[in-house]
Amino acid sequence: MQKVIERILNLLAFLLTVGRPVTADEIRHTVKGYDQPSDEAFRRTFERDKDLLRTLGVPISLTHTDVWEVELGYIIPTDDYQITDPGLTDEERSALMIAAQAVRFGGQSTEAAAIFKLGGATTNSGAAVAADLGHDLEVLGELFEAITDRRRVLFTYKDRPRTVEPYGLGHRFGHWYLLAPEVGQADTVKAFRLDRMSQLKVDEAGSMFARPNDFDPATSLPDMGRSRGDDAITAQIRFNLDVAEIAMEQAADVVEIDRDSESVTVELSVSSVPHFNGWMLGFDDKSLIESPRFLVDAYLAYIGGGE
Repeated sequence: MQKVIERILNLLAFLLTVGRPVTADEIRHTVKGYDQPSDEAFRRTFERDKDLLRTLGVPISLTHTDVWEVELGYIIPTDDYQITDPGLTDEERSALMIAAQAVRFGGQSTEAAAIFKLGGATTNSGAAVAADLGHDLEVLGELFEAITDRRRVLFTYKDRPRTVEPYGLGHRFGHWYLLAPEVGQADTVKAFRLDRMSQLKVDEAGSMFARPNDFDPATSLPDMGRSRGDDAITAQIRFNLDVAEIAMEQAADVVEIDRDSESVTVELSVSSVPHFNGWMLGFDDKSLIESPRFLVDAYLAYIGGGE
């Protein structure tokens, strides 16, 4: 993802400073990040980056490069790109600074330059409220492009080679998950934890599958429901101390039944086994289902056959 961001910023800076319409071919040979090996690869990358910038409100226009109107080139009209002062208060700028510094990817803090352009900011470091959203930005960038271009992804997971059709990325309790069915199993969307993947490779061919229009990453890693239904199951779960409070706040009808120096054992209500499995997945090896046995078996089948 870092490469994607750098390339888009390079393109934006070039178009803002060159002062004239420039052709796609000039961009390819001038702007860092567009050294793709083929014309088709460049075209896909450039079209995607243009669409992203336009989505962000950057008015990229196509106009003739000279008075003879032979070639067309791209330009960002400066007057259309300038924004008026939003008039933020000191409190609002401080809140923006804290938000920018609190969220991190791969341990890297957000640059504060944009906040200063809005009229200055406080010197609060934000370290006390920092949330590291983790993982290698290069891998996240590759997978994001695979999702966008509908390219298949190949990797090894739990000692088995996988080929999947990536639908989306999800984040839970400090871990990123690739949400994708394996090829030939479109009815089953699985959650693959990124830090457990190895030998990852993105297929060169694009448009290899169709993502369902109603696919929602948020429901593919669902939270556990809080309402107790008529068919609810009482489960006994042991959580490590560092996640126990989170689990007890989220779960329905939870009752603490034991506690020691390392863990907390609770009884809680399970109204949906699939939702329960998705919720438990986020706690990884910091939780253990102790009973009932069929719920243990259902979860083992979920993570063993379907991650």
